[in-house]
Amino acid sequence: MSSCSRLVRNGGKACLRRLLERRSVLDFYVLTEAAPTVSKQQRRAFARSPVLFRKFKESGITSPLYASSLSSTSSKIGLLSWYLGKLQYRPVLTKSITSALIYTGADLTSQKMTQAASEPFDPIRTLRMAAYGMLIVGPSLHFWFNFVSKILPKQDLVTTFKKIFIGQVTYGPCMSTVFFSVNAALQGENAAEIIARLKRDLLPTMKSGLVYWPVCDFVTFKFIPVHLQPLICNSFAYLWTIYLTYMASLERVKAD
Repeated sequence: MSSCSRLVRNGGKACLRRLLERRSVLDFYVLTEAAPTVSKQQRRAFARSPVLFRKFKESGITSPLYASSLSSTSSKIGLLSWYLGKLQYRPVLTKSITSALIYTGADLTSQKMTQAASEPFDPIRTLRMAAYGMLIVGPSLHFWFNFVSKILPKQDLVTTFKKIFIGQVTYGPCMSTVFFSVNAALQGENAAEIIARLKRDLLPTMKSGLVYWPVCDFVTFKFIPVHLQPLICNSFAYLWTIYLTYMASLERVKAD
């Protein structure tokens, strides 16, 4: 008698559970498809239900809205996880490739903005920018941010301004000098022409950098963890690189 009662009781619970799960799925489908005026809070409450999520995953019964949102979020999280994994195991290579891609995109944008419609696209110039980002910018950013975080590990306001000052008086001028020198040398300019170009272009570039980079550096040093700082810096550098590639494409200076 007791075994029969347990069987009836367990069967009743299972039946009730299945009914509740079907009701949850049906209610969510009605909310998303048949009642677009329902508040976002109600939809989120249904979407967060673990029973509902499991049933959707098992049965494939999804609303188009929920399925597309879930797919988009999963792909973004997967891409971010993949990139963070690459940063952990191959930090220098990952940052170098990232810099190369950003410099490539920036030069393409610069050529599109500054060249006349009749002027042909210059792939050699874009290749020079990609190589500079890959071989110089990416590795230097990796070691630079690690170095600054070691000598100034805190992220308080005073320390952040110290980092910005150090970058503006050391790293920034050095990288601008290297950029103009390497780019000019790859274009076939001799030492005297490179020096003349630096005299003409370096100081205006540094003045423009004082307007643009302190704000970018503040965000980077204050709010971003060290392993992601090169990525954020490269993101800010996209607009700056458009300006740099324009300056580097100016006609060579005749040496005295």
